[in-house]
Amino acid sequence: MIPSAPSGPLPLGPLLAELRAARGWSQQRVAAELCAASGVPTLTRHEVSRWERQLRLPGDFWSAWLATVLGVPGELLAEAAARSRWLGATPATVDPPGSRARVALLTLAHRWAADPTGGTLAGPFAAREATPPAPTSGGDRAGAGDGHAPADAGAGPGPADPGRRLPAGRAALATLRRWDDLLGGGDLAGHGARGLRHAVRGYRRAGPAGRRRLLPGLAESAQLAGWLAADAGDLTGGLVAYRLALRAAVAAGDVPLAGHVLGSASHLLAGAGDPAGALVLARIGYATCRVAASPGLRVLLLHRVALAAALDGRRAAAGRALADAERVGPPDPGGEPPWLYWLDPAELAAMTGRTLVALGRPAAAVPLLTPVVTARGGPRRAAVYGGWLARGHLALGAAPLACAVAGEALLDAVRSGSPRAVDQLTGFRRGLAGHPPGPATRRHAELVAAARPYLPVAAHRRG
Repeated sequence: MIPSAPSGPLPLGPLLAELRAARGWSQQRVAAELCAASGVPTLTRHEVSRWERQLRLPGDFWSAWLATVLGVPGELLAEAAARSRWLGATPATVDPPGSRARVALLTLAHRWAADPTGGTLAGPFAAREATPPAPTSGGDRAGAGDGHAPADAGAGPGPADPGRRLPAGRAALATLRRWDDLLGGGDLAGHGARGLRHAVRGYRRAGPAGRRRLLPGLAESAQLAGWLAADAGDLTGGLVAYRLALRAAVAAGDVPLAGHVLGSASHLLAGAGDPAGALVLARIGYATCRVAASPGLRVLLLHRVALAAALDGRRAAAGRALADAERVGPPDPGGEPPWLYWLDPAELAAMTGRTLVALGRPAAAVPLLTPVVTARGGPRRAAVYGGWLARGHLALGAAPLACAVAGEALLDAVRSGSPRAVDQLTGFRRGLAGHPPGPATRRHAELVAAARPYLPVAAHRRG
């Protein structure tokens, strides 16, 4: 019996897996059927596996034979392939070399796009008695300051009274978020990792009735731990935490938080030199949660799309995302989730400026970035956006002004303890190397040399 086509616009990988499952076939059986039908005996189940995981898309030859073997119209597979390409499912984006953590998160994101209800995604949270795996340290390193760790962040009680201490745990989580306004990941990543371990232990100790109530706090703890690990320069620790956060948020039915997790992970990959992978995550996050998202979350995810597209050289896509973000408007002061408290018009203007610098439009970017960089109070924000502002001035040919801005940003990076901010300034110095030397560039080089012993050091990048 030929199975009917699944409803809904699935990407090609999940569609192939569903069609295969409907026939009760293994990947080996699909490969054998394709070899027999096409007369090409060299296709293996490994290739079928790569298609289903969207590490590779089949070409026209195998797409035609897949339609024949699976008994579906060729147009169905062509539409699914087009959707996969729109989501960025290509070898370069889904399978960046050397990072299993990236591949795992990108694969999980595609599964969520294919099944927004999360029935195939919850993993360790699917069964009532299942427990999540213990998280990695996610950037936990010496000098994190045990004496200042939030007490029992997200921890739950024993089975006798599940959820009793949840308010205290969520309050500690909010405190750690506020610390993130003033300190960088080099100081806070260890606290975030310990808070996540507390949340996991609380979830494990709770009885089945309490675990559902603990899932949202666990998801938020994992998202924050991933953010702090990313700011500390721990790529793998951040991605592992984000994967746990995505599973927990989907299992809790919190679609907006799941979208925010993918937006945060997109920001991480964009800064780590993988803009194509970042674009995949941002697009999936926005497409899957935009109906349920608040205005602030929608505009934030559109900015994640815009930045990733700009860094990936997709100027038209970046421009469309910026225009869509402008149409959404500002965040709703009374209708945003608590984890978006930091998103305000000034931050959104700076995000626009950053993307405009990446698009090669520095004249429009500088007025948007300057107010955030010159405002006092948030050294990490000033350092990160200061790096972009310095790039903007440099692109306008104002090297002395660019060096002055970069010097202030360098001092803010020291104050904040953010390796991510230091990386941003490293990008500026690469651009500066292409300009003729002068007094300003020499002074900046001297400042960098003097500040080097005090700069926060990135965690070991295992990804």
